[in-house]
Amino acid sequence: MEKLPELYVAVDVEADGPIPGPYSMISLGMAVVGRPDLTFYTELRPISDDFVPAALAVSGLDRDRLLREAPAAEDAMAAAAKWINGLRGIGRPVFLAGPAVFDGMFVHWYFQRFLGKSPFSASGAGIDLRSYWMGLQGGEWVDSRKSVIKQRLKLTGVPHTHHAGEDAAELAAVFEAVLRSREAPPGGAGAGEAVAEDGEARDGEA
Repeated sequence: MEKLPELYVAVDVEADGPIPGPYSMISLGMAVVGRPDLTFYTELRPISDDFVPAALAVSGLDRDRLLREAPAAEDAMAAAAKWINGLRGIGRPVFLAGPAVFDGMFVHWYFQRFLGKSPFSASGAGIDLRSYWMGLQGGEWVDSRKSVIKQRLKLTGVPHTHHAGEDAAELAAVFEAVLRSREAPPGGAGAGEAVAEDGEARDGEA
């Protein structure tokens, strides 16, 4: 039996604080690399009363509306797991984020807390965009920012908006371009200077 291909699932999270538990994941977006027709988005009802106003403001979401209208965390994560598992008919889902630490921390914690297991992996392991780019290019951490990657690969029309669904689609497009660049002839995309982009502050860029 032929082995199904890996499906890289780009994941983006918006949260109202730095860690799950004391704070809440308030939206979750996913998009399959190379398959713009395969996407998922949900908002989530906050799970605690605490939040960091500056973090909440980044998402542009109304917390009071989420408390009234968003699905409970267990329902949102059940829907997310069903969508991920539904991909298994065409491939093997692999978690992808940028940065994997922030988004992966929230996603893995939420799956474990509300469903008892993650549809990605028991360990929460997955691909980190910046680490992958560093390994591919042999460069430094400072040159692995998403804005730098997009500049080097001449990728335009994929803004970072802090809408989890749109940013998951952005990440999927960036990683697809990174994968294509592996096949580029020598002397292709060269090293570029970092380009500051509005809304990239949470992209793991200290």
